Amino acid sequence: MISENRILKVLRAPHVSEKVSLLTKTNNIIVLKVAKNATKAEIKHVIYQLFQAKIQAIRTVIIKGKMKRHGRNFGFRKNWKKAYITLKDKHDLDLMSCLKQ
Repeated sequence: MISENRILKVLRAPHVSEKVSLLTKTNNIIVLKVAKNATKAEIKHVIYQLFQAKIQAIRTVIIKGKMKRHGRNFGFRKNWKKAYITLKDKHDLDLMSCLKQ
């Protein structure tokens, strides 16, 4: 369904923050940085293929890049996409072992 090359490009990195750690503990939600053109169906398929975890829901948000100043010059950081993934049945994804491979 999805090529191996595309599977490796959909998931970028886990997003780590205080809000994410609270969501993980209380609601069994993980947050990942994903490719900007990735769809919810692709994300679901990739998570199932890599981790064999059942997914209840996926919500995606496009984060706008911030404006940054370098002296008198202005620049912008890139826009990126974040996916909130709700897992079924208290699955625990071992993201670090997958990233080491």
